[in-house]
This record gives sequence, C-alpha cells and structure tokens, in this order.
Amino acid sequence: MIVRPKPNFIHILTSLKGSIAKHIALRSLMVTLLASVIVLVEALRPAYFSGVSAIPFTLLGLSLSIFMSFRNNACYDRWYEGRKLWGEMIMDIRSMTRETQVIKDPAARASILRNLCGFAHALNARLRNEDEQSEASPWLSFPPTGTTPNISERILREVGQQCSDLAEAGHISEWRYTLMETRLANLTRTLTFCDRIKATPLPFPYTLLLHRTIYLFCILLPFAMAESLGWLTPLFTAIVSYTFFGLDAIGDQLEDPFGRNEHDLPTDSMVRIIEREVLDALGVSDLPPLLQPVDYVLS
Repeated sequence: MIVRPKPNFIHILTSLKGSIAKHIALRSLMVTLLASVIVLVEALRPAYFSGVSAIPFTLLGLSLSIFMSFRNNACYDRWYEGRKLWGEMIMDIRSMTRETQVIKDPAARASILRNLCGFAHALNARLRNEDEQSEASPWLSFPPTGTTPNISERILREVGQQCSDLAEAGHISEWRYTLMETRLANLTRTLTFCDRIKATPLPFPYTLLLHRTIYLFCILLPFAMAESLGWLTPLFTAIVSYTFFGLDAIGDQLEDPFGRNEHDLPTDSMVRIIEREVLDALGVSDLPPLLQPVDYVLS
C-alpha cells in the first residue's frame, strides 16, 4: 500500500510511485500514435471524415463512465472489506491476549498466543498463495502435517482444543471459555470471508465487456475528433485513454487486495503488529520493529 504525505502540485504532476501511469503507458502510447496517424490521414483526405459525428461517442462515453464506476466501486468494496476483516482479526487476537491473562500456567498461555500469531502468518501466506506451513511453523506448538488442507483452520482447531482442555481442568471458568470461543468463532469468520474474497473474483463477463468497450472507444475516438481538433486530437486522445485505461487498471489491482502489488493491503505490516503485541504480552522485551514504508510502499 502506498503511504506518503499529501502531494503538492509539483508532485502531482511528476510522481510515478503509486501512479497507474507506468502500468498503462504502452496502451496509451499506442492509442496516441494511432490518433496521430488518423489526423495525418484526415489532413490528406478530409473527405473521408466529413460525415463523422461526435454525438455517438458522447453517449458511449457517458455509458462507459457509469459502467466503470460500478466496477471500480465493486473492486474498492472488496479492498476495503479485506482491510476491515484484518482489523477485526487484530481486535480479536488482542481480546484473546487480554482474556488469557487468567491462565496461571505461563507455558499454556504462551502456547495459545503463539499459535494465534502463527494463525496470522498462515492466513497471510494463504491469501498470497505462499507456503502456509513454513510461515506459521516457527510459532506453533504442534507440528502441522503437509497433508493438512487448511493450516489456518487447523491452528484455530488446536487453540480451541487447548481452551477446552483448560476449561475441563478448571483453569478457566465456563464463562471465560465461552468468551474465548466467541473470539475463535470471529477468527473463523475472518478466515472464511477472506477466502471468499480471494476465491470469488468479479464475474468475468463484466471485466471482458469493459475491456473491449474501452479499447473500442479509445481507438475510434480520434475519428470523431480529427476534423474539428486537428493536431490537438492526439493530446485529447492521450488524456481520455489515460483516464479510462487507468481506471480499468486500478480496478484490476483492487479486485484482489491480498497480493504483493504496491496497492494491495499491507498485511505483512499488520502481522508484525500482532507479533509485537503477542510477544509483549508474553514478557519479551526485544520486540521486532514495526515495518516501515520502503520507497513509499508499505507491505
């Protein structure tokens, strides 16, 4: 995720870090060059363009803008829901940290909290299509097998069993056990909802139709502007293509908010927050540092 101060006017015009421009530069350049060729043809053969009207492009551009707004809102909702889910996970682990203070056995408490930290690592790796087991293993009190289909859920089952054993042994009250189970149920909800976002992209026909319409609009637009605008046509074509291609590319990046793109959620940073708070609760003084943005990118 891009983290930087509010840009001034100069930075707005010159900043490339975090800009979508570098992702769409080739497409915009090709459309702009095509517009230049069309203007040249119009200058040599003006009769070819005498009957071309800009009215259809006005109507198509309005419809396209509405459609793009719908898709980008849907993509942003996925990004923001992912951020809310991770915020809820941090809240539930913090609550578990507080509620386990009644456990008198330091080893039992440490095992539960370290397993929860391993859950955060496993979920982060799962959502990024990385190795859950290798990320979570340093924190776990049990050895997950390579055949476990969902290590994140396996960790929550293990923590649930630990809490149940403590309740049966009388180390925690039934009321306290119920509170802990509620927190674990919330973590299961976070896992399931994140899986839903990851495994369910926007319907492909929406994306395909939008891609095709944007390309057709940007390619055909210079034909309507060549006669009236002349050599200003490539400039306005570049502006329009930058806007439409850019919004399209932003939607593509926000659709999956859990990757390692510079605009994705900083889940590594949130996992580090959980690490620090768990270790602090266990009395560790040498805490790992908070992750800081590198070249304005917080991972």
